[in-house]
Amino acid sequence: MAAAQSAMAQAVNVLDPGSLLSTFGALGVAVVLFAETGLLVGFFLPGDSLLFTAGLLCVGGGRGGVHLSLPQVLPAAVAGALLGAQTGYWIGRRGGRALLARSRARKLHEGAERAEELLARYGHAKAVVLARFVPVVRTVLNPLAGALDVPVRVFTVWQVVGGLVWTVGLVLGGYALGSSIPNVDHYLLPLVALIVIASLTPLVLEARRARARRASSSEASS
Repeated sequence: MAAAQSAMAQAVNVLDPGSLLSTFGALGVAVVLFAETGLLVGFFLPGDSLLFTAGLLCVGGGRGGVHLSLPQVLPAAVAGALLGAQTGYWIGRRGGRALLARSRARKLHEGAERAEELLARYGHAKAVVLARFVPVVRTVLNPLAGALDVPVRVFTVWQVVGGLVWTVGLVLGGYALGSSIPNVDHYLLPLVALIVIASLTPLVLEARRARARRASSSEASS
Protein backbone atom coordinates (compact mmCIF):
# COMPACT_ATOMS: atom_id res chain seq x y z
CA MET A 1 0.00 0.00 0.00
CA ALA A 2 2.79 2.43 0.93
CA ALA A 3 4.59 1.65 -2.33
CA ALA A 4 1.43 2.28 -4.33
CA GLN A 5 0.83 5.62 -2.60
CA SER A 6 4.45 6.63 -3.19
CA ALA A 7 4.18 5.75 -6.88
CA MET A 8 0.97 7.79 -7.20
CA ALA A 9 2.57 10.80 -5.51
CA GLN A 10 5.49 10.62 -7.92
CA ALA A 11 3.15 10.33 -10.91
CA VAL A 12 1.12 13.44 -10.02
CA ASN A 13 2.39 16.67 -11.53
CA VAL A 14 1.01 19.53 -9.42
CA LEU A 15 1.62 21.98 -12.27
CA ASP A 16 -0.42 19.91 -14.74
CA PRO A 17 -4.19 20.39 -14.35
CA GLY A 18 -4.91 17.17 -16.25
CA SER A 19 -2.68 15.17 -13.90
CA LEU A 20 -4.25 16.70 -10.81
CA LEU A 21 -7.80 16.16 -12.01
CA SER A 22 -7.26 12.59 -13.22
CA THR A 23 -5.77 11.68 -9.82
CA PHE A 24 -7.92 13.61 -7.35
CA GLY A 25 -11.03 14.69 -9.25
CA ALA A 26 -13.28 17.40 -7.80
CA LEU A 27 -11.57 17.10 -4.40
CA GLY A 28 -8.32 18.12 -6.08
CA VAL A 29 -9.99 21.31 -7.34
CA ALA A 30 -11.00 22.29 -3.80
CA VAL A 31 -7.60 21.50 -2.29
CA VAL A 32 -5.58 23.27 -4.99
CA LEU A 33 -7.72 26.42 -4.90
CA PHE A 34 -7.58 26.50 -1.10
CA ALA A 35 -3.79 26.26 -1.18
CA GLU A 36 -3.40 28.80 -3.99
CA THR A 37 -5.66 31.43 -2.46
CA GLY A 38 -5.05 30.77 1.24
CA LEU A 39 -1.45 29.70 1.71
CA LEU A 40 1.59 31.65 0.52
CA VAL A 41 3.30 28.40 -0.46
CA GLY A 42 0.58 27.80 -3.07
CA PHE A 43 1.44 30.76 -5.30
CA PHE A 44 2.76 28.50 -8.10
CA LEU A 45 -0.38 26.35 -8.42
CA PRO A 46 -2.40 26.48 -11.69
CA GLY A 47 -5.76 27.87 -10.54
CA ASP A 48 -7.01 29.34 -13.83
CA SER A 49 -6.08 26.41 -16.03
CA LEU A 50 -7.30 23.92 -13.41
CA LEU A 51 -10.78 25.48 -13.35
CA PHE A 52 -11.05 25.66 -17.13
CA THR A 53 -9.79 22.10 -17.58
CA ALA A 54 -12.20 20.82 -14.92
CA GLY A 55 -15.05 22.38 -16.90
CA LEU A 56 -13.85 20.70 -20.09
CA LEU A 57 -13.65 17.32 -18.40
CA CYS A 58 -17.23 17.62 -17.14
CA VAL A 59 -18.48 17.25 -20.70
CA GLY A 60 -17.55 13.57 -20.98
CA GLY A 61 -15.05 11.52 -22.91
CA GLY A 62 -12.21 13.47 -21.34
CA ARG A 63 -8.55 12.80 -21.88
CA GLY A 64 -7.52 9.34 -20.73
CA GLY A 65 -11.14 8.53 -19.91
CA VAL A 66 -11.26 11.21 -17.19
CA HIS A 67 -14.78 12.49 -16.59
CA LEU A 68 -15.82 14.87 -13.84
CA SER A 69 -19.27 15.84 -12.59
CA LEU A 70 -20.25 19.49 -12.99
CA PRO A 71 -22.49 19.41 -9.86
CA GLN A 72 -19.43 18.23 -7.90
CA VAL A 73 -16.81 20.48 -9.50
CA LEU A 74 -18.70 23.77 -9.06
CA PRO A 75 -19.25 23.56 -5.27
CA ALA A 76 -15.74 22.15 -4.79
CA ALA A 77 -14.23 25.06 -6.70
CA VAL A 78 -16.32 27.67 -4.89
CA ALA A 79 -15.61 26.15 -1.46
CA GLY A 80 -11.86 25.93 -2.06
CA ALA A 81 -11.59 29.50 -3.38
CA LEU A 82 -13.75 31.13 -0.72
CA LEU A 83 -12.37 29.24 2.28
CA GLY A 84 -8.83 29.73 1.00
CA ALA A 85 -9.18 33.49 0.63
CA GLN A 86 -10.73 33.86 4.07
CA THR A 87 -7.99 31.71 5.61
CA GLY A 88 -5.34 33.81 3.89
CA TYR A 89 -6.94 36.96 5.28
CA TRP A 90 -6.85 35.65 8.85
CA ILE A 91 -3.26 34.50 8.42
CA GLY A 92 -2.45 38.07 7.37
CA ARG A 93 -4.18 39.49 10.44
CA ARG A 94 -1.89 37.33 12.57
CA GLY A 95 1.43 38.14 10.96
CA GLY A 96 1.19 37.96 7.18
CA ARG A 97 3.93 40.52 6.53
CA ALA A 98 6.37 38.60 8.72
CA LEU A 99 5.66 35.40 6.78
CA LEU A 100 6.13 37.20 3.49
CA ALA A 101 9.40 38.76 4.64
CA ARG A 102 10.82 35.32 5.43
CA SER A 103 10.07 34.02 1.93
CA ARG A 104 12.85 34.12 -0.65
CA ALA A 105 10.53 33.60 -3.63
CA ARG A 106 11.02 36.54 -6.00
CA LYS A 107 7.61 36.03 -7.66
CA LEU A 108 5.93 36.17 -4.28
CA HIS A 109 7.48 39.54 -3.47
CA GLU A 110 6.64 40.87 -6.93
CA GLY A 111 3.07 39.70 -6.38
CA ALA A 112 2.98 41.55 -3.07
CA GLU A 113 4.02 44.76 -4.83
CA ARG A 114 1.26 44.30 -7.42
CA ALA A 115 -1.26 43.57 -4.67
CA GLU A 116 -0.36 46.74 -2.79
CA GLU A 117 -0.64 48.74 -6.02
CA LEU A 118 -4.09 47.27 -6.67
CA LEU A 119 -5.26 48.17 -3.17
CA ALA A 120 -3.89 51.70 -3.46
CA ARG A 121 -5.20 52.33 -6.98
CA TYR A 122 -8.64 50.70 -6.92
CA GLY A 123 -9.62 50.61 -3.26
CA HIS A 124 -10.40 47.56 -1.17
CA ALA A 125 -13.53 46.25 -2.89
CA LYS A 126 -12.40 46.44 -6.50
CA ALA A 127 -8.86 45.24 -5.71
CA VAL A 128 -10.11 42.11 -3.92
CA VAL A 129 -12.27 41.21 -6.94
CA LEU A 130 -9.62 42.00 -9.58
CA ALA A 131 -6.93 40.05 -7.73
CA ARG A 132 -8.84 36.81 -8.34
CA PHE A 133 -7.89 37.01 -12.01
CA VAL A 134 -4.15 37.66 -11.57
CA PRO A 135 -1.86 34.71 -10.71
CA VAL A 136 0.35 35.14 -7.62
CA VAL A 137 -1.50 38.37 -6.76
CA ARG A 138 -4.58 36.34 -5.78
CA THR A 139 -2.32 34.39 -3.40
CA VAL A 140 -0.67 37.41 -1.79
CA LEU A 141 -3.51 39.92 -1.65
CA ASN A 142 -5.57 37.96 0.87
CA PRO A 143 -2.97 37.88 3.69
CA LEU A 144 -1.88 41.39 2.69
CA ALA A 145 -5.45 42.63 3.14
CA GLY A 146 -5.45 41.12 6.60
CA ALA A 147 -2.09 42.66 7.47
CA LEU A 148 -3.29 46.09 6.25
CA ASP A 149 -6.45 45.83 8.39
CA VAL A 150 -8.92 45.85 5.51
CA PRO A 151 -12.32 45.63 7.31
CA VAL A 152 -13.47 42.03 7.71
CA ARG A 153 -16.93 42.70 6.29
CA VAL A 154 -15.60 44.51 3.23
CA PHE A 155 -13.05 41.81 2.49
CA THR A 156 -15.51 38.95 3.02
CA VAL A 157 -18.25 40.39 0.83
CA TRP A 158 -15.95 41.20 -2.08
CA GLN A 159 -13.83 38.07 -1.91
CA VAL A 160 -17.07 36.08 -2.15
CA VAL A 161 -18.16 38.12 -5.19
CA GLY A 162 -14.77 37.75 -6.88
CA GLY A 163 -14.46 34.09 -5.95
CA LEU A 164 -17.86 33.21 -7.40
CA VAL A 165 -17.25 35.08 -10.66
CA TRP A 166 -13.76 33.58 -11.06
CA THR A 167 -14.54 29.95 -10.27
CA VAL A 168 -18.00 29.62 -11.79
CA GLY A 169 -17.02 31.68 -14.84
CA LEU A 170 -13.96 29.61 -15.72
CA VAL A 171 -15.56 26.23 -15.01
CA LEU A 172 -18.64 27.07 -17.08
CA GLY A 173 -16.42 28.57 -19.79
CA GLY A 174 -14.57 25.27 -20.09
CA TYR A 175 -17.83 23.34 -19.98
CA ALA A 176 -19.39 25.51 -22.71
CA LEU A 177 -16.36 25.10 -24.97
CA GLY A 178 -16.30 21.35 -24.42
CA SER A 179 -20.00 21.12 -25.18
CA SER A 180 -19.74 23.07 -28.43
CA ILE A 181 -16.60 21.49 -29.95
CA PRO A 182 -16.52 17.71 -30.49
CA ASN A 183 -13.45 15.94 -29.04
CA VAL A 184 -12.14 19.22 -27.62
CA ASP A 185 -10.17 17.21 -25.06
CA HIS A 186 -7.77 16.29 -27.89
CA TYR A 187 -6.65 19.92 -27.83
CA LEU A 188 -6.38 20.13 -24.05
CA LEU A 189 -2.67 21.02 -23.85
CA PRO A 190 -2.79 23.98 -26.26
CA LEU A 191 -6.01 25.21 -24.63
CA VAL A 192 -4.41 25.09 -21.18
CA ALA A 193 -1.37 26.93 -22.58
CA LEU A 194 -3.66 29.68 -23.90
CA ILE A 195 -5.39 29.98 -20.54
CA VAL A 196 -2.04 30.27 -18.75
CA ILE A 197 -0.86 32.96 -21.19
CA ALA A 198 -4.13 34.87 -20.84
CA SER A 199 -3.99 34.70 -17.04
CA LEU A 200 -0.38 35.92 -16.95
CA THR A 201 -0.97 38.82 -19.35
CA PRO A 202 -2.42 41.23 -16.71
CA LEU A 203 0.55 40.53 -14.44
CA VAL A 204 3.06 41.24 -17.23
CA LEU A 205 1.27 44.42 -18.32
CA GLU A 206 1.04 45.68 -14.75
CA ALA A 207 4.74 44.97 -14.19
CA ARG A 208 5.62 46.93 -17.33
CA ARG A 209 3.46 49.85 -16.24
CA ALA A 210 5.07 49.82 -12.79
CA ARG A 211 8.56 49.91 -14.31
CA ALA A 212 7.52 52.79 -16.58
CA ARG A 213 6.16 54.73 -13.60
CA ARG A 214 9.37 54.16 -11.61
CA ALA A 215 11.46 55.23 -14.59
CA SER A 216 9.47 58.42 -15.09
CA SER A 217 9.65 59.19 -11.37
CA SER A 218 13.43 58.77 -11.31
CA GLU A 219 13.78 61.01 -14.40
CA ALA A 220 11.61 63.69 -12.81
CA SER A 221 13.63 63.64 -9.59
CA SER A 222 17.01 63.77 -11.37
